[in-house]
Parts: sequence; C-alpha cells; structure tokens
Amino acid sequence: MTAPDERPLPPPAPETFRYEERDRVGIITLDRPDRLNALTFAVYRELADFFTVVANRTLDPSGRGARALVLRGEGKGFCSGGDVEDIIGRLFERDAEGLLRFTRMTGELIEAMRLCPLPIVASVKRVAAGAGAVMALASDVRIVGEHAFFAFLFPQVGLSGADMGASYLLPRVVGLGHATRILLTGERVEAKRAERIGLATEVVADDPPEAVDEAAFAFAKRLADGPHFALRMTKTMLQKELDLPLPQAIEAEAQAQALCMMHPDFREAHDAWKEKRAPRFR
Repeated sequence: MTAPDERPLPPPAPETFRYEERDRVGIITLDRPDRLNALTFAVYRELADFFTVVANRTLDPSGRGARALVLRGEGKGFCSGGDVEDIIGRLFERDAEGLLRFTRMTGELIEAMRLCPLPIVASVKRVAAGAGAVMALASDVRIVGEHAFFAFLFPQVGLSGADMGASYLLPRVVGLGHATRILLTGERVEAKRAERIGLATEVVADDPPEAVDEAAFAFAKRLADGPHFALRMTKTMLQKELDLPLPQAIEAEAQAQALCMMHPDFREAHDAWKEKRAPRFR
C-alpha cells in the first residue's frame, strides 16, 4: 500500500485547454488551432484559476507535481488573442459595468501568471498577438520561433495599448523607449528584433513548428531539474522587488537568501561538490 505522503497528486483537469505533466514539467496547451488558439471568456477564466491551483499544488509535502511550466499553442501558432466572434462581438452588448468585469478578468490572468512561483516558459510559434502577446510577456522565459512575431495590436482596434498589464511589464522587459513605440503603434515585433530588445529570450528554428515546443520543454526541464525551492524564491523576489526601493530590496534579498540557506538543497549542493557528483535536489 502506498504511504499517504507518497500518493501522487492528481494533475488539474481543465476543460477549456489541455494539461499534462512530463518529467516534472507541466505543459499547458491552448487547443483551438483552427482559430490560432484565440481565447474565449471561458479560457480566460479557467487559465487564471489554473495558475493558482498549479502553484499551490507544488506546496504539498510529497513533492509531487510540476516544478516548471510550458505555455504553448496547438498547431502552428501560439495565440492570436481574444476571439473576434466569441469575445469582441459580444462586448458591444455589455454596459460599462459588464465591460469592466471583463477587463478585470483578463488582468487577473496576467496577475496569476506573475504571482505563480513556478517558472513559466512560453513557446511562441508564428503569432503572439493581443492577449497572446501579453501572456507571452507575462511568462518568465520566451522561446521564439525564427518566423514568429509579437503584436500588441490594441491601438489598431481602437483600444489602449495599456491592457492586461502590458504597460507595466513591457517597459520592465525592453525599456521605456521600445515599449512606448510598440504600445503606441501596435506594430509587429519580428523575432530577430524581439531578441535584440530582450522580448525574446531565445530564437530557435521553427521548421517544423514543433521544434519550438521541444526547445521550450528542454528549457523548462532544465529548470525543473534544478533547486526547486531556490528557483521559486528567485521568481518571487524578481516580482516583489520591481517596485521596492533599493534598501528594502537588499533587506528582502537578505531574508530570502537566509531561508534558502536553511533548505536542504543548499547542503546537498555543497555535499555534491565535495563528492564530485551531480546534486540530488529535493
């Protein structure tokens, strides 16, 4: 009989997208390839809830569950944004309160991604537009196909470029100058330019398109095989320190590092170095 603290935790079972776990990497797949994985109201809501569930699940003492996540789209593209038929057309039927409920819900998704302590690796194939571009931006790592592009195209449809946290996150990733041009014009940012300004973490060959997914999985597995507690702490501190003055940031890091020094992985890394072997992180 399996001991209670060794029972594998069942992975979440979403209804509007796919999720699987392999080698401690959780793979989130947007699954509407005929619509370039455009988002619906239901996908927005469930994704926001999902990132919270996955993050809390890894806190179980058994240590089961994903240690890093891949966010990808089925087929040739990543995500073309909100579905024109399912969302845009229906927004015209809403009053001011209904519109605000929707815009707050979309922002909740990005907030959930940033607060999720697991590293998120976006596999950007072909197109990351609108909400899809912001979801990629909210990921920690962006593996981008050489023929892919980002498009924060909100101004081109009569909306503010400041949407879903884009005007908060993008200047912090690429700088205020680049972010201002991108969010004012809604122009495409091709893969090479994205890599040059820091929007793309790495550009890889995308023939076949699955090669991008494979590269993203390999990066996520590299993280999943590392010191889980330390990487969770690193992502948490990167997010929390964005708006801290330097003295408070230094103190926050001092406390975070002291906690890491009390974790068994710190001792294990030292023992592995002395014994000339690979560390076995918990």
